[in-house]
Amino acid sequence: MPDNSFPVEVLGGVPVVAAPEEIDITNAEALRSALLTAAAGGHGALVVDMTRTQFCDSSGLHALIAVHKHAGAAGCEVLLVIPSVAVLRVFALTGMDMVIPNFTSLADALAQTAATANGRGTSSVLLGTSNRALWRSLNKLREEQRQ
Repeated sequence: MPDNSFPVEVLGGVPVVAAPEEIDITNAEALRSALLTAAAGGHGALVVDMTRTQFCDSSGLHALIAVHKHAGAAGCEVLLVIPSVAVLRVFALTGMDMVIPNFTSLADALAQTAATANGRGTSSVLLGTSNRALWRSLNKLREEQRQ
């Protein structure tokens, strides 16, 4: 029986799993399981929509990294939607923003899956450019405020 805690919607042939408001030790394993189930559907990509997510601890990071590795080995690319600066900071501080492609909007992530499917994709290293640019801008603003 599917877990309704993490709704899955298929958009343009790509499963999109809605992550909860908080990802921590109490739900990280269930999220990992739901994501692996969605990734096993034979699609070339899986989008984890973290639009509602305001907090993600190390167990959440671990779950997302495990899904990224497992899905990648099966030929499925995992893309994250992370509009929250607080959540993005956790990914940036741990370097995971450079490992798992991430975007500030669902539309951007879906556009990337369409481009990849049409052979116009970029390498994984460049996929999360929008969030990395946002992070650099935030750091620059902080430095300017300190001066």
